[in-house]
Amino acid sequence: MKTVEDDTGRRYLLLKRSDTASLVRDPTNGNECYVQNDRLEDVDESPLETAARSVDDPVLTLLTNVHDEETLGLVVELAERGPLGVRTLLDAYDICESDLHGRLTVLSAAGLIEETDVAGERGYRVTEDCERALAVLRSSLEDRAEETPKRVEDGSETGV
Repeated sequence: MKTVEDDTGRRYLLLKRSDTASLVRDPTNGNECYVQNDRLEDVDESPLETAARSVDDPVLTLLTNVHDEETLGLVVELAERGPLGVRTLLDAYDICESDLHGRLTVLSAAGLIEETDVAGERGYRVTEDCERALAVLRSSLEDRAEETPKRVEDGSETGV
């Protein structure tokens, strides 16, 4: 599989090439169609990178910069309780100062959190992009929860 681009700049995943036309898939919506070969150009991008671009930018940023549950928890807590001062973060959560500083630096560089003033001291809050990414992830969890049958007291299951 290769990444190709048509004459309008739209990128596709190349599925099959014949003499005159190629079968391509649009990674954003999964639609497949044939495009004339003279309208396509090979692109020096991994097909996996192209596929990843079908994910909304804020979500992609969150997924590629949060590498463990503690860091995700930090982001979630800042979204729920924030903005929070550095002292509050150190006191409330079992994390050493150097680990906290490292996580905050990575999240700030990614544009997921930003520094702010909290009661006259340095603190952090999530950015709008981070809030949007979390909303997408949470909505998928809510959708899943709605699909899961709930147990009633007699042990039988019922739909939501």
